[in-house]
Amino acid sequence: MGAEVKSKTFSREQRTRYRQRLLENLETLAGYLATGQFAATGTIGMELELNLANADFSPALRNAAVLEAIADPAFQTEIGKFNIELNHPALSIGGQGLRQLEDSLRSQLNRADERAAAADADILMIGILPTLKRELVEDMSWLSAGKRYAALNTSVLQARGEDVLLELRGIESLSFYAKNIAPEAACTSVQLHLQVRPEEFAPVWNAAQVIAGPQVALAANSPIFMETLLWHETRIELFKQAIDTRPPEMRNQGVRPRVWFGERWITSIFDLFEENVRYFPALLPELARGASRRTPAGAPLLPELLLHNGTVYRWNRPIYDPGKDQAHLRLENRLLPAGPTVLDTVANAAFFFGLVRVLRTADRPLWTRMAFKTAADNFLACARNGLEASVYWPGVGDMPVTELILRHLLPMAADGLSQLKVDEELIGRYLDVLRARTQSEQNGAAWQIATVRRFEGKGLDRSAALTEMTRCYWENMHRNVPVHDWPLP
Repeated sequence: MGAEVKSKTFSREQRTRYRQRLLENLETLAGYLATGQFAATGTIGMELELNLANADFSPALRNAAVLEAIADPAFQTEIGKFNIELNHPALSIGGQGLRQLEDSLRSQLNRADERAAAADADILMIGILPTLKRELVEDMSWLSAGKRYAALNTSVLQARGEDVLLELRGIESLSFYAKNIAPEAACTSVQLHLQVRPEEFAPVWNAAQVIAGPQVALAANSPIFMETLLWHETRIELFKQAIDTRPPEMRNQGVRPRVWFGERWITSIFDLFEENVRYFPALLPELARGASRRTPAGAPLLPELLLHNGTVYRWNRPIYDPGKDQAHLRLENRLLPAGPTVLDTVANAAFFFGLVRVLRTADRPLWTRMAFKTAADNFLACARNGLEASVYWPGVGDMPVTELILRHLLPMAADGLSQLKVDEELIGRYLDVLRARTQSEQNGAAWQIATVRRFEGKGLDRSAALTEMTRCYWENMHRNVPVHDWPLP
């Protein structure tokens, strides 16, 4: 959910002082990266954003009641009242770590689902809830309680100076003005965390950028927004537009969007924080109070820099955490959609962690043989077309992403997971799921598109077809059968 703030609006004086603090924080971070002590590497973590639905699978605007019923601090609010978030604690990936993650997620979600029923809500893991309608964005009834969310909405609209224009062209087209940033709440994701040391961060981030396209193609699960079939992973473009602070004139000038893939390979985590301060005005310029600026262990707190970092929405985000006993750095991989099942989710995570391990230690890194723009183009092509996309890959040229995954990336992921000392049976378990998904070309997006078309072919209108498709999705999700085995109606 991000750090809470105490104000919904900010003065010019606050903004001026905040800019000064950001520059001070940045200088302090540079010094600490060079001389400070950081925690050892090897742990992984996950955040999982979830949708709440009524009995008819329309959005249930009751996250406060659901969270009260769940009564578990691991579950928190998200920006929309029909969203909640599960924060899974960090664990080691070696041995049975991935199976522990799978079992823990299933146990937590089963318990949460039972408790949510007391608030008359069902929990769905899906990139975008297919039953969302335009009425949702007409007022502020969708917004969760908390000053951070209200302040973010106000700051984005003030920066734009006008309503939020959404223009999405995919299988079908959608264009309208939203009066607020409600469409951001439609985008629910899985966020993977990988703890790394300062000297490891640049190759890890570069590797994550290289594989972003195939990663999103394999996991695409967000083809529908406002009853319209769009991109296979519509969430990527929708999130960018929903929280875009640029009016059209600034976009035409090439001003960078706050939801950003990036523009270059990096040599240090500092490069990313420096870009954040250089390119992006503060959305939540709240100054930290109190005299202490360091932890008892001596790590700088950098509160303004960390708050600002939370409002620059990179698909691979750098995280500096001062910690309690020792500071640490993490890469937060944010491009995957939620769902379809716990098994699919952990398989997607295994693919990411395994590939990053191999690529970051290669003698001749892939990013030295690929233009950054090519990685960005691959990412957008895969978000638009899912497993139907073609991509460019060094050494092989243009090829279908399915061929790339099967012939090159899955063997590399298996090698990486072996290097991480993941049990061989688990490597087979999760990568076999991904192999079958790729061979069938049925990820969550493909299944949703095909199922809606089947129901429409049987005479249902779009709204009814979406409701019935979502009901089938919910049933399959609870079966925890991987999505490549989901039947079509």
